[in-house]
This record gives sequence, structure tokens and C-alpha cells, in this order.
Amino acid sequence: MLAAQLGELLTQKQLRVTTAESCTGGQIATALCAAGDTPAFFGCGFISFTDEAKSTLLHVKRETLARWTAVSEQTASEMVQGACAVSHEPVGIAVTGYAGPDGGEDGTPAGTVWFAWALPGQAPITALRHFAGDCESVIEQSVKYALATLITLLNR
Repeated sequence: MLAAQLGELLTQKQLRVTTAESCTGGQIATALCAAGDTPAFFGCGFISFTDEAKSTLLHVKRETLARWTAVSEQTASEMVQGACAVSHEPVGIAVTGYAGPDGGEDGTPAGTVWFAWALPGQAPITALRHFAGDCESVIEQSVKYALATLITLLNR
């Protein structure tokens, strides 16, 4: 289980993670909560579907949302930075995208997901993925990708 593996790694490194989720709707946090000794490595998580929530809770700039939209590298990066700042956790995962069944009004297809990870002392690391399948499948793939990538980043 990726969440348990991540939890063990974070605990070994004496780090805790926070999450900022949009299209995954808290499923990353749910996975982390299913691992043993969760409070040792997971402080809190944020779910923000609307632009207003991203701005208010995670301090995503309104200018960023207006210029780049909520599903963008810029927004994912600001989401993870905001989550870490608000939670005071050194490690973060942010996910924003269109799980489906519809894509964006700008023509961005369903399955488009931006990720951002924060690590201590580093600029956010971002990635764009396009997943196939229905909404539930896109969410599941997004959760696995977010957790697996953080494990890889922490092991560097």
C-alpha cells in the first residue's frame, strides 16, 4: 500500500505531509488516514473545489486563477505552497484537475490533472498527467500517482 509506505518514509525522516486536493476530493487524505500511526506523518488536508476556496483557504492568488485557471501548473504550485504555509508542515501534495465526466470550459479534456509537491527547502515540483477512464478511475490513478511520486522524491 503506497500510503503506508509513504507514512513509514515520512516517519523515518521525521517529516509530516499536508494535502491540498481539488479533483481527488480528499481521497489522498483518506488513503493516508488508512495507514498506521497517521498522526506521526500527516497533519491536515484541505479540499478546495471552487476558486474562492482555493483563494481563501490556500492563498492561491486571484490573478493566478483568472489568468491560468484552477487547472494549471501555476495553481497547483500555489496550492501546495499555501497548504504548507497554513498547516506549517514541510511536505505537501496538491492536485487540481478534471476527473470527469466533463472537462473544462476552455476545452481541457476530462482526465487532465496537475500535481505539485513541496519538499523542505525546495521550490515546488510539478507534473501534468492525462488519465483515461471514468471519474472514479481518474481519481484512483491520481491518488496513486501523487503518493508514488512523493515517495520517489523523498528517496532522492
